[in-house]
Amino acid sequence: MIFRKLLLGAALGAGAIVAVSSSASAYVVCNRDGDCWHTEVRAHYPGTGYTYHPDDWYFHQTWNDRYHYRDYHRERGYYKGGVWLHF
Repeated sequence: MIFRKLLLGAALGAGAIVAVSSSASAYVVCNRDGDCWHTEVRAHYPGTGYTYHPDDWYFHQTWNDRYHYRDYHRERGYYKGGVWLHF
């Protein structure tokens, strides 16, 4: 009887965690120069030529002369010509 109550409690707890958790949205954004970086929001960057990809796009790429993955920055901004510019 105690085992059954523990099992039920564990199942309810796991169900509550699944119900409350939400999927985080993350993106890889690339500019026309081939600079790519991780972001959590779809911001509007100055200029044109920015494309958004799902976060797992990163793992399916061959990083070469066309695309360069740049370091993540906590501050808001974007890459242009390989240089991080703050908003």
